[in-house]
Amino acid sequence: MGARTLAARFRCESIMRSPPQNPHDLSRHDLQDILSTIHAEVRERFDTQTGKVADYIPALASVPRDTFGMAVVTLDGDVYTVGEAHAPFSIQSISKVHTLTLALDKAGDDLWKRVGREPSGDPFNSLIQLEHESGIPRNPFINAGAIVVADVILSHYDDPEAAFLEFMRERAGNPDIGRDDEVWESERKSGYRNVALANFIRSFGNIENDVQAVLDFYYFQCALKMNCIDLARSLQFLADRGRCPSSGEQVTSIERARRTNAVMMTCGTYDAAGEFAFHVGLPAKSGVGGGIVAVVPHVLNLCVWSPALDDKGNSQLGAYALHRFTRMTGLSVF
Repeated sequence: MGARTLAARFRCESIMRSPPQNPHDLSRHDLQDILSTIHAEVRERFDTQTGKVADYIPALASVPRDTFGMAVVTLDGDVYTVGEAHAPFSIQSISKVHTLTLALDKAGDDLWKRVGREPSGDPFNSLIQLEHESGIPRNPFINAGAIVVADVILSHYDDPEAAFLEFMRERAGNPDIGRDDEVWESERKSGYRNVALANFIRSFGNIENDVQAVLDFYYFQCALKMNCIDLARSLQFLADRGRCPSSGEQVTSIERARRTNAVMMTCGTYDAAGEFAFHVGLPAKSGVGGGIVAVVPHVLNLCVWSPALDDKGNSQLGAYALHRFTRMTGLSVF
């Protein structure tokens, strides 16, 4: 065997004997320094961003677009923040992950007979597919799907708002979480498309309760006010195999936690899910209040808030910040 062949073989065997670098080893990263770098980059982009706040909900129209907060919460309980991470904001569609968890706990896999698990490819408030697919929404994270999930919750809880609020407070470890009355009223008065969606679904027999009651609960869940730390903590059970680290409670099964993460990856950022997976590579759920929560399974959760949205309804600078986080840390599911 020649010298070059022996040298190549030695190098190969040395690599095979060396343990691979653990991408989940947080000791390799200064998370606070990484967040500070991202914050500085985001601030430089305030003047050039093209996003707009969700002004079709009047109560959200006045939120300053040049706002940014970000929080990382590890499964060990460490918290890192920058910017307006402690400022409460309207969580909007991020709540759809929590209501899906509650509905699956009561209805089990029968829920999937009433709502699908596929990306929609259409805007989050579109009515188009319902006509062709007999009132079965594509997934639980578009408005139509979340309305069906709300209907399931109304069928299984005597006081659904109290049950949902208790769930959110326990998951976040914050007893002060509550509804933003101004946002709730604003959505009730301006939610004509959601009224159309709910009635259209009802015409196919996929809404069982009073339509207005279903919509009132849907508006309630979207109108909760939470900050980045609250939201990151509230979905830690999805990073910890269904277990809530703060309470020790097994919130959902290991299998359901894994599957919920899968649906978040493919559907959590509406019809931009493919682009988000390409650039960020984490299960995530966005809301038109400007928040995005992402999960790094077995490691941590993070939440970013920046109110200006892109044309898909996702936080423009929030998505950029998450992209930079995964690039700087290597913490991606891929």
